[in-house]
Amino acid sequence: MRRALLAATMLLSATSASAQTARFDWFDYKGSDPVETTLKPAATDYRNPILGGFYPDPSVTRVGSDFYLVTSTFSYFPGIPVFHSKDLVNWTQIGNAIDRPAQLDFKQLGLSRGVFAPTIQHKDGVFYILNTCVDCGWNFVITARNPAGPWSDPVFLPDLKYGIDPSLFFDEDGRTWIINNDTPADPPKYEGHRALWVQEIDLKTLKTFGPRTMVVDGGIDISTKPIWIEGPHIFKKDGWYYLSAAEGGTAEGHSQVILRSKSVTGPYVPGPNNPMLTQRDLPRDRAHPITSAGHAQLVTTPDGKWWATFLAVRPYEGDYYNTGRETFLLPVEWKDGWPTILERGKPIPYVHAKPALPAQPKRVTSGPMHVREEFDRGKLGPEWMMLRNPRSNWYGFDKGALVLTARPEGLGDNANPSFLGRRQQNMNGVAETLVRFTPGKNGDRAGLVALQSDDYWGFVGIGMEGGKPVLLVEGRAGDKEPATGRTLASAPLATRPGAPVWLRITASGTTYDFAYATTPGKWRTLASIDAKQFSTKTAGGFIGTTFGPYAKSGQ
Repeated sequence: MRRALLAATMLLSATSASAQTARFDWFDYKGSDPVETTLKPAATDYRNPILGGFYPDPSVTRVGSDFYLVTSTFSYFPGIPVFHSKDLVNWTQIGNAIDRPAQLDFKQLGLSRGVFAPTIQHKDGVFYILNTCVDCGWNFVITARNPAGPWSDPVFLPDLKYGIDPSLFFDEDGRTWIINNDTPADPPKYEGHRALWVQEIDLKTLKTFGPRTMVVDGGIDISTKPIWIEGPHIFKKDGWYYLSAAEGGTAEGHSQVILRSKSVTGPYVPGPNNPMLTQRDLPRDRAHPITSAGHAQLVTTPDGKWWATFLAVRPYEGDYYNTGRETFLLPVEWKDGWPTILERGKPIPYVHAKPALPAQPKRVTSGPMHVREEFDRGKLGPEWMMLRNPRSNWYGFDKGALVLTARPEGLGDNANPSFLGRRQQNMNGVAETLVRFTPGKNGDRAGLVALQSDDYWGFVGIGMEGGKPVLLVEGRAGDKEPATGRTLASAPLATRPGAPVWLRITASGTTYDFAYATTPGKWRTLASIDAKQFSTKTAGGFIGTTFGPYAKSGQ
């Protein structure tokens, strides 16, 4: 994040004296999940998900005894978080691969466009991330010697202009191949009819060459009209080329399938026990369900064991979830030359025995957690994000506080508002902050936000209406409503100008409660919002809810 805005800490001197600013003393998040009442993990167990909250489409690779993992961020910036682990369980975010505004331009894209499903791989001291910037350049490669960064500017792949989900395969003969999702050779026969293609790539020039070969048409059985074959990976074992891919779309029909061939260009034969991972055949009314599992990648440990990271979701009701698609981990079992991540009919476990790897310091990235940001380091941690590329320096730090410049860009403007977000990582979570803000004109705002997208969000904070300062809750529930949202509740603000106001958003499954206090501990709930508005089921897209501070200037 510090590379994202090189002059961010110069905010106070860079902005005009007349600009309204909001000061946030700290940000606090506490989270837990209903399933915790039934779990009894041992010291030798880990809990799923390994990355709670909006961390979808995980790709994992191993270099020696180190594991690296990346996930999708779509039109959030900085993009493509890079994680490191020694044990596949405890992960530390070491950077973001897209951390300079000039690398990619998300323009005014919807939050579920932008960077889809990155893959990370390594060869001869170089790390490669392949990715698709949907509606902003399409398939590209970036490289780095250090996975923490800096990563190069993107090199776009013109032969892969409209497909998604590219991945590299380094063959034993020194050749390198790229596989990705694209349209089939013949016109699509039905909605969601896609194909997987292989082509050679030169690692020195980062250019593809030679013929493109379609290796999978539709899915493992075209007669059943399978949809959205995607997220492909090729690996080699015992003389066989294995092709692993997601099939069925990323909703409840999601799955992971496996095929193999004696040649990298096929023909590929499906395994006898496909899919090797799914939850679509389990009862919907089971307790604490995990659904929509797929988009897996297999990785080996130094002792030769196989594991898989994959995405899945945790609904609180039906197909409603606000934490987005999360990253899970399970072992891979091999039988008769075919891998299985989870036998059909078995639910994904919340608790599982850890890999037999050296113990690592515990990193709380899922389950019960408490995270507090004091804003006293003069920088933000890599987990903080904003909407799209910044066009100016609008945040900074002053005497242990985060300072946001209030600008006209709003949450519903498909722009880059003065908002910094951190993921909701639990079904039940409480986000709090303390803000000091003196509104100067009608429409001025500063406070705390829960945001799913430009079209679905809620705000609690200080504003000015009718020439008077107020406390208010505003929200937007779809693109048919004004971009500025609707006022859901308000109350007079009787404190002196600039006095501290405590703000709280409480997520409790199906509800978000928005509250304030002008005296510590004396909370008043102003309004509640149906949390289902923040779910993919209602809002669409591929992302989860984020919480964070926000400021906006009126007209």
